Amino acid sequence: MTITTLGIIADTHIPDARRQLHPRVQSIFEAAGVSGILHAGDISIPRGLRDLEAIAPVVAVRGNRDWFGFEDLPLIRVLQVGGATIGLTHGHARLRTYIYDKLRFFVRGPRSFDYFARQAAAQLPADVDAIVFGHNHDPMIKWEGSKLIFNPGSASYQVLGDKPPSVGLLHIEDGQLRPEIIYLDDPSDWSKPFK
Repeated sequence: MTITTLGIIADTHIPDARRQLHPRVQSIFEAAGVSGILHAGDISIPRGLRDLEAIAPVVAVRGNRDWFGFEDLPLIRVLQVGGATIGLTHGHARLRTYIYDKLRFFVRGPRSFDYFARQAAAQLPADVDAIVFGHNHDPMIKWEGSKLIFNPGSASYQVLGDKPPSVGLLHIEDGQLRPEIIYLDDPSDWSKPFK
């Protein structure tokens, strides 16, 4: 049996939130032996993808902050990897929905984050085994029956201040999925965020 491991990353926001990719991303993905990287959007500039491509091949979707240089990136992708069907989206949907999401966040706060998982799911075919999304900067591993809902969180910063930046790993063996979230900073360093 062969195990395929994918690096999962979202919301890198280079250079609008960080000047460069967090220095631990490369070592984490290389140590895990990732065969590919899925980027769930909000890359911000093409250099962000080139840095990841130096580690492994990258499949990406366009996020709401990917305005210039990403016209060819789709909003959703459906991939077959290791016997599993993976749906990849940023999760922001159309402009009208995005504006509604922002208003909802400002009124209700981060407790509305489950809404983003439902929004991501609505954009993808119902028969996917996993939904990988970003957008809300909140790491999530959730199972709905046998379907995985997976948000690696932001590799730059989380919206909620109690968590450091993070990435994910998705281990796939004969269609079986094992997700993992890895935090990039030690909690004692949270007061000095990576720039």
